Amino acid sequence: MTNASIPAAPKGATGILVLADGTIIWGRGFGATGSAVGEVCFNTAMTGYQEVMTDPSYAGQIVTFTFPHIGNVGTNEEDVEADEPHALGCIVREDVTAPSSFRDQKPFDQWMAEQGRIGLSGVDTRALTRRIREAGAPNAVIAHDPDGQFDIDELLAKAREWAGLEGMDLAITVTGHQTKIWDSGIWRLGHGYEPDPKFVKVGAKERPHVVALDFGAKRNIFRNLVKAGAKVTVVPAKTSFDDIMALEPAGVFLSNGPGDPAATGEYAVGVIKQLLEADVPLFGICLGHQMLALAAGAKTVKMHQGHRGANHPVQRVGGDWGETENLVEITSMNHGFAVDSDTLPDTVVETHKSLFDGSNCGISITGKRAFGVQYHPEASPGPQDSFYLFEKFVSGLAS
Repeated sequence: MTNASIPAAPKGATGILVLADGTIIWGRGFGATGSAVGEVCFNTAMTGYQEVMTDPSYAGQIVTFTFPHIGNVGTNEEDVEADEPHALGCIVREDVTAPSSFRDQKPFDQWMAEQGRIGLSGVDTRALTRRIREAGAPNAVIAHDPDGQFDIDELLAKAREWAGLEGMDLAITVTGHQTKIWDSGIWRLGHGYEPDPKFVKVGAKERPHVVALDFGAKRNIFRNLVKAGAKVTVVPAKTSFDDIMALEPAGVFLSNGPGDPAATGEYAVGVIKQLLEADVPLFGICLGHQMLALAAGAKTVKMHQGHRGANHPVQRVGGDWGETENLVEITSMNHGFAVDSDTLPDTVVETHKSLFDGSNCGISITGKRAFGVQYHPEASPGPQDSFYLFEKFVSGLAS
């Protein structure tokens, strides 16, 4: 791109999004200054922007929020899903306004600045969302300079040079690096995330022990496992089969996470295969679900636009559901890769399917106590239709 072809910045523009195809979107920057390169996606949830920004599954991504009023309830120390944000930045329609919530502790724009994350407001997010739906999720650079000075040629080159998420193992960059016990329950107003009362009363020894492989897990997953009755030990993504078995698990949980499941699977799928051979009960969510499918012989694919939001309908289509066969769950989703249903071997049953596009949303493995779902049953943000999956997994460990 030459300087003659660069559109003039509108008055007051302090932020910019430069797509790899040369498209330039101006706006008003907020949060941190500087630039970041990643994949632009969109999320349709109306609530939970702080949970979204801190979800490790968004590593390497710039989130376009389709809901126009982002930041209106501020931020707090409780509504986070990891120690730090993992989304690179966000794009919103309206400027961040003064927060209105009794739980607010800090304005969203201030929180973004302190966390080193770039925001861009004043963008026609409907047009950008349509562009992603039609052409796929693009690579891009988001940048913020209070003086509105940008080297667009340099930003464009950076967007075009970025390799993209396909083939990229990001789980290793967001996993925890220490083994730890998780005992806190789900959030309660006025109590926060206190240790689960049943956990304190009954004690950890009498609970089935779940070892959770952390590929970039959201904290609310562990809280729901505890609520369902498990003792939870969280271990790093590259933990070996022998080290997992040394912890004497009643079952193993495979967490969500960012990046290409085939890339992470280079070190994780072999371990999952060993767990299957040892007949260890398994439960996978999102990336964990995808790698469970890879271990069973299926393949995964990069999606055109992905699924991200808190209103995705999923139907139960296989497995032993009894009277709830064909029941529809409204789910929370965040994924840009999916299990290819056409590659599922005869030993794998498709249990759930998206009603938006028919893509795979759940599997179980015949003859094994192993299943996975493509969505987030722990929500945060999102509906609570799928909490039963934690109870299904944990209750099965005691049988």
